[in-house]
Amino acid sequence: MPLVTALASAARTTSSNSGVLPGFGDWSRMRAQLAVTAMLGATPTLDVVIEDTLDGTNWNVIGTFTQATAAAVQAIDITGLFTDRLRVRWTVGGTTPSFTFAVVLYGK
Repeated sequence: MPLVTALASAARTTSSNSGVLPGFGDWSRMRAQLAVTAMLGATPTLDVVIEDTLDGTNWNVIGTFTQATAAAVQAIDITGLFTDRLRVRWTVGGTTPSFTFAVVLYGK
């Protein structure tokens, strides 16, 4: 089973996404891991989802992590059909928030 770093560990202060991650068309299941190693700010929140797309424009949520408010590691399992193109999207909330986190995907 391949291991893919979908999002390398880095400090992030704004909401964004990883951009298109190609090459998942032959996967039928995966385990996605979110590792939050640091956070700063007043009442910071981090929401992270895994999405796929058929056309590169419209994105569909295929996996959702529990909202992060502290440093922790969590994993979710995603099964079923999904497209060849995925991305990680995150939303950062709070007052002057900063989260250091990474996302890895392990699947077949």
